[in-house]
Amino acid sequence: MSKLNHEWAIKEIDQLLRMTDQVGYDNSGGGVVVLGTRMRGSQTEASQRAHVVEQILDRVLPGWRQDRPEKDAKFAWLRDQASRAKAAMQRAAELAENLGDNAPDMDAANLHPWAWENGRSYWNTGHYHQAVMQAAIRVNAETQAKMGRMDVSETALFNEAFSMDAPKEGAPRLRLTEDDGGKTYQNLHRGARSFADGLYTAIRNPGMHKPQESHGGEEQLALEQLAAFSLLARWIDQAKVHRI
Repeated sequence: MSKLNHEWAIKEIDQLLRMTDQVGYDNSGGGVVVLGTRMRGSQTEASQRAHVVEQILDRVLPGWRQDRPEKDAKFAWLRDQASRAKAAMQRAAELAENLGDNAPDMDAANLHPWAWENGRSYWNTGHYHQAVMQAAIRVNAETQAKMGRMDVSETALFNEAFSMDAPKEGAPRLRLTEDDGGKTYQNLHRGARSFADGLYTAIRNPGMHKPQESHGGEEQLALEQLAAFSLLARWIDQAKVHRI
């Protein structure tokens, strides 16, 4: 997935801000003077612009929808959030440099689709824990489909998928590389097996009962967990299925 085009996104935001700007008007007639304000563009045009900007906000300000008012007739809330997003894009490098941490950012939208697509709506509304659980469910389901194994799931599924045993009837294996007889081949599959087991034992199963707490905040913890499921998803997606 490509990165967000900041130049394009800022232009879209500017167009929305201009379209929804309140301007004065004089509706004098019949001897009665009526002064007031109205939106520069039509409601239809503003709604069309808003649809695009909302997608931009989902990328730039995850969770922005969480406190959104039910009614925003004059687009006041959306204008405020759009202005924040514009500043975030325009001054991202400056803020990172002057705040003393110029570390690379991780964009959830660039994770593997199996780790992101199902949980995107949860993430965008601030439900980060649920987004991670959706990633775990999706990766498991895709692995079952790839292997044709609906009889096992999660830890049992991955333990069999990356087992070093030869495939059996009804029990294929996933292979990340060709067997060259060396230790690297064995280590790679043993590592993938342990990694998957750890994700579903330490994150998925406890997560079904109570969200984990983190000193770095729920969003940061969830992003790290999504990244872990994304890596597993890439391995599985790229692996070849070996059958007898």
